[in-house]
Amino acid sequence: MPDTHTRTDSNLPAHEQVYRALRSAIMHGEIRPSQPLTIRGIAQEYGVSMTPAREVVRRLSAEGALLLSQTGRVTTPKLSNERIEELASIRALLEPELASRALPRVHLNLIERLDKMNTLIDQAIIKGDSIEYIRTNLAFHRALYLRAQAPAMLAMVETVWLQLGPTMQSLYARLQRREATNNHKLAIAAMKAGDEPSLRLAIRADVTQGLRMLTNE
Repeated sequence: MPDTHTRTDSNLPAHEQVYRALRSAIMHGEIRPSQPLTIRGIAQEYGVSMTPAREVVRRLSAEGALLLSQTGRVTTPKLSNERIEELASIRALLEPELASRALPRVHLNLIERLDKMNTLIDQAIIKGDSIEYIRTNLAFHRALYLRAQAPAMLAMVETVWLQLGPTMQSLYARLQRREATNNHKLAIAAMKAGDEPSLRLAIRADVTQGLRMLTNE
């Protein structure tokens, strides 16, 4: 089971707190592909009763983050190459569009924040911390895409991130990277220049590069 350090709002209902915490753990690769979970185990891990734990499993199963068998067995999915390719294609379509819509609202403070995030990404890679890498990398993208003011599109992208989380962790752990891709730096340079075509290209390359490597293995 994942580390439960994810912050939750204590004013939220129990099932919502657990949902957010477990969703974050799956999205950021804290749970491996095909890792078995139990409703009882989730309830114990997060200190809730079986009812909210069951509701969380139902919600995450509907989002494709968990698989719930007819016998009640709960696992994270192990994605086929075809499924990875499909999700990579969705990212390649939606994320450059979000970046393009965000560009007119990008300001210097955001660019500076993204630059600092990129430094943290480099540090995570140097340490070999794949979970922190995924967490910070997605934070980089989310910070940019929020400026697009396209919540429905961002929600679709986050669902893809959620389904890919365990697979992404396996990928980056296997690659054992020691240096960051240049795509974030190219994206930041494009934002500074107001260069929308270059921003689209950098984001498209960034969101598909690693996934393509995985399916080619």
